[in-house]
Amino acid sequence: MTTVFIGGSRRITRLNDTIRYTADNIMRQRFAIVIGDANGADKAVQSYLAEKAYRDVIVYCMGDHCRNNVGSWPVEQIYADNQLKDFAYYTTKDAKMAQVASYGFMVWDGKSKGTLNNILNLLDLQKNILVYFSPDRSCDKLKSHDDLTALLKKCSSEIKEQFEKEFSLLTPIPFPER
Repeated sequence: MTTVFIGGSRRITRLNDTIRYTADNIMRQRFAIVIGDANGADKAVQSYLAEKAYRDVIVYCMGDHCRNNVGSWPVEQIYADNQLKDFAYYTTKDAKMAQVASYGFMVWDGKSKGTLNNILNLLDLQKNILVYFSPDRSCDKLKSHDDLTALLKKCSSEIKEQFEKEFSLLTPIPFPER
């Protein structure tokens, strides 16, 4: 069974035609979908899937509390070390979704480190990703870290510097020269 991990930036709360078309294509192919429970892109995509009455969805939540499950789909509860806080805590759930997915579809504002982390997780697992990059409304197919490097060239230099600091210890991603 083909499974798609759909995720995205919390700042993105509306889906445009391109994002809806991609979601429609995933549904048309009857792929299973794993999605998080965050506000923003997760909730917006959940709302669209519920509007289309798509049932092959599993919502991943941390612990016993699910922030959003618009379609009342089955839930996969992920438990993490209580010592983890905020970003590290929620990345536990995201890593599980990357593991079970065959592919990824990320809706990224070019700023969200959580969405970038999801992209990195999927690439590290050698899984292809379609990234809707909202700043220029493009869809970029990523199959390697080199593809991600090309996408990161579209980000501002200060955002790239922030990502280098955040992710340099986690992954050997070759960021573009400044």
